[in-house]
Amino acid sequence: MKLQLKNPIVFFDLETTGTNIVTDRIVEIAYHKVSPNGREETKNIRINPEMHIPEASSAIHGIYDADVAECPTFKSVAKEITRDIEGCDLAGYNSNRFDIPLLAEELLRAEIDVDLMKRKFVDVQVVFHKMEQRTLGAAYKFYCDKDLIGAHGAEADTLATYEILMAQLDRYPELKNDIEFLSKYTTQSNNVDFAGRLIYNDKGEEIINFGKYKGQKVTDVLKTDMGYYGWMMNSDFPLHTKKVLTNIKLRGFNK
Repeated sequence: MKLQLKNPIVFFDLETTGTNIVTDRIVEIAYHKVSPNGREETKNIRINPEMHIPEASSAIHGIYDADVAECPTFKSVAKEITRDIEGCDLAGYNSNRFDIPLLAEELLRAEIDVDLMKRKFVDVQVVFHKMEQRTLGAAYKFYCDKDLIGAHGAEADTLATYEILMAQLDRYPELKNDIEFLSKYTTQSNNVDFAGRLIYNDKGEEIINFGKYKGQKVTDVLKTDMGYYGWMMNSDFPLHTKKVLTNIKLRGFNK
């Protein structure tokens, strides 16, 4: 089966120093780009995170400080990655909740302002969990009848994710071979920002999704609590959350 595409799609996976999208960093990124004409290309980049890789994380992906000591920093490869994924939809395994938010944070830290929210996202894990409730290795065995050699290596996980989606399309006739359909099918939130601190209500209005103002419109909170914006900007929130909040605030000024 050939994936039906209107835009190129990039399957990608990150190996990181941990699971906190605010404080942790990428140590490896691999991506597999599939173009509408059928062309496929794979790239793998090891990255110096400029911080210690905790032993618990190294035990999972096998990447230690010494392995990346001479590797480029994310900032030095950020423009290359941005060019490679320009105009592409994005896919991964648990990517909506982790890989895409963390990639967005790293790009913002590198001072590259790319609006990933305009892309379509396909999270293969969501398809799997809706259908079977398993892990990536089990998913690969279930759908592709193969053992996942090199699991928790970014490239192995990336290529396995691509193969799994193709097998899922073969297996489930209710899944359309269409990225827009798959994006909607695998999107489980109505987030305004990647971290879900701000969400849309049923009227399409941005509302606070945490703390004392949970459920209240962002625009109302910014009007009634003049210090709230400053508190969020100076607190330990993701850069993308701060960017979205700033855009909402500026939109109010423009009106």
